[in-house]
Amino acid sequence: MKKACCVAIGGVLGAVPVASGVALYLDPLLRNSSGNFNGVKVRVTTLEALPEDGVPRRFPILASRVDAWTKTAESPIGAVYLLRTKDAQKPVKAYNVICPHAGCFVDYVPALPEAASGQPGYFCPCHNSTFKLDGSIAGQSSPAPRGLDELECSIENSNEVWVQFQNFQAGTADKVPLGA
Repeated sequence: MKKACCVAIGGVLGAVPVASGVALYLDPLLRNSSGNFNGVKVRVTTLEALPEDGVPRRFPILASRVDAWTKTAESPIGAVYLLRTKDAQKPVKAYNVICPHAGCFVDYVPALPEAASGQPGYFCPCHNSTFKLDGSIAGQSSPAPRGLDELECSIENSNEVWVQFQNFQAGTADKVPLGA
């Protein structure tokens, strides 16, 4: 009986450090990795940072990344254009900076090329896609299959602009979220 009790107690005492070592070794595999940022709600800026005249401003989307044992705080995961509107229900609009044609970053230009009306808008330097300020396609010759991807945004705490960040599949007419 003494030997059986000694073996049982010794087994329990020996299993604790072994289980701790295995758990530590497998920890990176068991962690929830935050590598997929689609659909994450992020605080981007304040209303005071956006001009009231409706000129869009580009802002980076920052989020913490966790990968195995490495945690990187506030690294860029994308970017958006934010612009103020006159609409009291939706005072700010947000557009992803990725062109829906081939995935290049679009630039805000005060005057689009003449073929696209010369009005302010967004221009993709990769294949000359042009978009109006509301995100719709501006020129007949624009190769983009759809307008810029509008993102959900909200005003919280009376002046903070929050964006539901999402990337979408390029090259399709349908707005298909990546990772879906």
